[in-house]
Amino acid sequence: MATRLANTKKWMKSRKGQQVLICVAFTVIPLFLLFLFTYLPFGEMVKFSFYKMKYSTPVDKRVFVGWKNYIDVFNRKDCFGALKLSVYYCIGAIIQLVLSLYLATVLSFKVKGENLFKGLMFFPYLISGIAIGFIFKFFYTRGFVFDTLLQGIGISLDSLPYWLKDQKVNNWSLVATSVWRYFGQNMVLFVGAIMSVDAELYEAAQLDGANRFQQFRHIILPSIKTIVTLNVILSITGSLSAFEQPYVITDGANGTGTYFVVMNEIAHT
Repeated sequence: MATRLANTKKWMKSRKGQQVLICVAFTVIPLFLLFLFTYLPFGEMVKFSFYKMKYSTPVDKRVFVGWKNYIDVFNRKDCFGALKLSVYYCIGAIIQLVLSLYLATVLSFKVKGENLFKGLMFFPYLISGIAIGFIFKFFYTRGFVFDTLLQGIGISLDSLPYWLKDQKVNNWSLVATSVWRYFGQNMVLFVGAIMSVDAELYEAAQLDGANRFQQFRHIILPSIKTIVTLNVILSITGSLSAFEQPYVITDGANGTGTYFVVMNEIAHT
């Protein structure tokens, strides 16, 4: 037994033993944290969904109701009707991707003050979503910043809609806020991918007489298709989970309540 223990200690101090211990630690610890902070709470949430209770309800006073909570949710028209608003945000995501890809392509070539432009366009992503919500809440308020700017170019206030009340434009106003916040993140990812393209390809294309658009179509776009796919996936998932802008700016009023805003109201009201 003593010999075996000594051999084990010797193996653990060896290079191979150290590598095995590091691999096991880097595997077990993240999996434990993932289970503790993700899967365990999710399992508890699923269990709670079969009870009539609040967060602070004692265990002995929780009433088991089976599938009743699920039936109630699926019978609510406002719950799944809110998913239609995801179409607005998906369209905004397309505009956001096109805009960010265009600006990334322009800034990838030598442009005067390019670093300043990159910083300014990425800065909105660093601001808290709640803070952006309050900023645009006042920005769109009747007679405030946006209306004042439009009046400055000769548009009458009476001819302007209520940006947060008129259901013809209020969701587009919120989508514009989302585009303004997130397009800088996509642009930075695109810029990083474009900068990794071999510069010799551009030189060869210029010698063959290719213009900027042809360089973009035949060199840049094929080279960054992985990043384009990643940004498309992130934008679509973000569109389906829109919450901060409609919650902070309008509180889901006047037909702006997205799916997660409605689910938040169901969960806490």
